[in-house]
Amino acid sequence: MSILSLESVRYAYRNKYQTVEALKDISCTFEQGVMYAVVGKSGSGKSTMLSLMAGLDLPEAGEVLFRGTPTRTLDLDAYRRNDVAMIYQSFRLFPLLTALENVMYPMELHGIKPREAKKRAEGHILSVDLPETVFNRFPSMLSGGEQQRVAIARALAMDTDLILADEPTGNLDSAISRNIIELLGRLAHERNYCVVVVTHDTSVLDLMDVTYRMRDGVLFRD
Repeated sequence: MSILSLESVRYAYRNKYQTVEALKDISCTFEQGVMYAVVGKSGSGKSTMLSLMAGLDLPEAGEVLFRGTPTRTLDLDAYRRNDVAMIYQSFRLFPLLTALENVMYPMELHGIKPREAKKRAEGHILSVDLPETVFNRFPSMLSGGEQQRVAIARALAMDTDLILADEPTGNLDSAISRNIIELLGRLAHERNYCVVVVTHDTSVLDLMDVTYRMRDGVLFRD
């Protein structure tokens, strides 16, 4: 059974001058243990699709299903907090928290005691190929690649099986981009995450298990 699926999903942006159909009858499935890419030009609809998958909005027609349950019937705040982990192009680390504190933060929100959260956070940071020396560094003291790895470690701390990544390598050079995508692939294959990467970077598609292409709101599978 898929962890996430879209069934005949439609979504449009409207103002008093025009209506833009962002998603046109989208149907697809996502399973654990697999890394997916959703690629397309800017404005093709891929970010809109990701926002619906993340529970940031609801489709106008059709359903987004998480473990078989429509997201429109879920508490979306709880869904975003407990069931889906997001990774962003801009990293979105807290600048006044250390790397370790950034990774501890979602665990402490879930009531995990600081000592246990610290222990788990250290393990997550080490698991994304960062050394102990970054534990007490602030984001401004880290390279872009290091910051993105901390962001991935924070996503792991969410303790969910679903990771959605929005242009996670957009601010990184090509070599570091491949390292980040390879890391996300290992998380899918070795730790059974479902990883969905929205990207315009076609140079990393050879690392993906499944590639969907978005064009003018229509989704195609390679």
